[in-house]
Amino acid sequence: MKCWTRKIILMFIDIACINAALIAALSLRFDGQVPMQHWDLFMKQAWLIVGFQIVVFYVFNLYNSLWRYAGTDELVNVILGVTAANLPLFILTFFVETHFPKSVHIIMWATELILIGGSRISYRVLRRLRLSYYLEAHKTSKNVAIVGAGDAAEMVIKEFTKHPELGKKPVAIFDDDSIKIGRKIKNVPIVGKIDELVEQVNDLKIEEIIIAIPSAARQRMREIVDVCKETKCKLKTLPGVYEMIDGKVNISQIRDVDIEDLLGRDPVKVDLSEICGYVQDEVVLVTGGGGSIGSELCRQIARFNPKSLLILDNNENNIYDIENELKVKYPALNQVSIVANIREKDRINSIFEQLHPAVVFHAAAHKHVPLMEANPTEAIKNNVFGTLNVTDAADKYGAKRFVLISTDKAVNPTNIMGATKRVAEMIIQSIDKKSQTEFVAVRFGNVLGSSGSVIPLFKKQIARGGPVTVTHPEINRFFMTIPEAVQLVIQAGAMAQGGEIFVLNMGDPVKIVDLARDLIRLSGYEPDQDIEIAFTGLRPGEKLYEEILMAEEGLQSTKHEKIFVGQPMFNDMNRLRKELTKLGAVLQFSPEELIPFMEKMVPTYKRVI
Repeated sequence: MKCWTRKIILMFIDIACINAALIAALSLRFDGQVPMQHWDLFMKQAWLIVGFQIVVFYVFNLYNSLWRYAGTDELVNVILGVTAANLPLFILTFFVETHFPKSVHIIMWATELILIGGSRISYRVLRRLRLSYYLEAHKTSKNVAIVGAGDAAEMVIKEFTKHPELGKKPVAIFDDDSIKIGRKIKNVPIVGKIDELVEQVNDLKIEEIIIAIPSAARQRMREIVDVCKETKCKLKTLPGVYEMIDGKVNISQIRDVDIEDLLGRDPVKVDLSEICGYVQDEVVLVTGGGGSIGSELCRQIARFNPKSLLILDNNENNIYDIENELKVKYPALNQVSIVANIREKDRINSIFEQLHPAVVFHAAAHKHVPLMEANPTEAIKNNVFGTLNVTDAADKYGAKRFVLISTDKAVNPTNIMGATKRVAEMIIQSIDKKSQTEFVAVRFGNVLGSSGSVIPLFKKQIARGGPVTVTHPEINRFFMTIPEAVQLVIQAGAMAQGGEIFVLNMGDPVKIVDLARDLIRLSGYEPDQDIEIAFTGLRPGEKLYEEILMAEEGLQSTKHEKIFVGQPMFNDMNRLRKELTKLGAVLQFSPEELIPFMEKMVPTYKRVI
């Protein structure tokens, strides 16, 4: 229904209500025996009264609300509008003799409130009854339990009440506050503590659980999800408290519980003012800017108003995607998209000479362990010599800071990818000693949701009906989310003094098989019953356990409780360049000698086949 059509219909309904209220007020005032002079007065003044009140109602926005969602605020508006429309008429009786008695206006005011307010609410009631009847007839309504009896639960219930067509019926709330148990929120009972959920799910016929505790710490969230998983119900949750910018809940914000909720630790927090200080009004270059980490770096850097953001990648499709995304979110951002390969020294030098980036985030790398084991020459060309090209250019053209994205696989590496990233760390630690540029590395574990990571693979395997493949029952990894990995990288740039390797305290490592089981359950299946878990054996170069720091590097705390720093342990650039020259010759003329040479170059590299 068009807006003006709806408004005109509401006006005609109000005209009928005002006339009916005046007639009812006269009849009640005179016990049904209304004197003829008052009927005559009604015929003369009714149109003036109606016209005046319709104008007041319009001023009070009684024709702009969507009455299918009518609630307390709308009723307050009706009370104010009706009162404002009747008060002048009542006051007029003190100055004009030929007018209705004062009591008529008082009765008329009360009657109007009932008729006009009722006409609005009745639409919502009738609509809900119709939808409820439809849902009952089609048996589409699902019983929903809510975990948490706070403001978020109240808003969730309100949202489902507003949208009965979704077929979600909140039937119970669970909360650990014993004082709340036995009470109700919007007529939904708080029936017990969270750990009692499992035993009551069947009795209450609950099919879905919504965790409505946006302020819950990650460890607490993990504990709650562990309880809910035992019910085999579909799990959903609200965004974290920092994601709920406007403090409100709507249906679109309620999402499936994801594996990120199970990390069991709070995300790292960064000093935004410190970040802003070294990125703002600077030319910032992100290599590998179209990848999982690189694109998130671009998103977060764009928030801090750089002078320009240079997005470099050798994949034009990746650049195209992030470029268009940033154009929408940050239309004022001066972004420059560069299709280039870091292996090409002249091309990299040309970019630095023309655009003079002051801050460089080096995310371009080959990272997939099995692929690089099969293609070691490509890993060395990209991760070693590509890094050398970018660091030399940053040094030559006077960049202020350079941040290398490294990996925990560079610690005591067992594969060529990890060994090449360790050489990249050696490059930045060595060049830092002779350069005015501050070079640092950031080392972190596996990133949830990045391209090629285990979680997207598991999701695809579950969607196909399994099996979910895990290499070994004991294999474990450190995990973090893409946003917190990127925040650590940016924060490291702010803390850089030169030569450091920054490390995030990522909590305890997580068994991959446990992640697989959790993800299967969160998808509504039972591991090894509905979806099989198959163990395929360790792949070439793969460790059972990852490490985040080499023993000889030491470990020092920083002002950020979850960020630690290892001090430089290799700083002989002349020696390193000689070794890199030899490595280049081996790469070109004797590729079969690459692995033995890398084992000499990186003494901690012990290849696993």
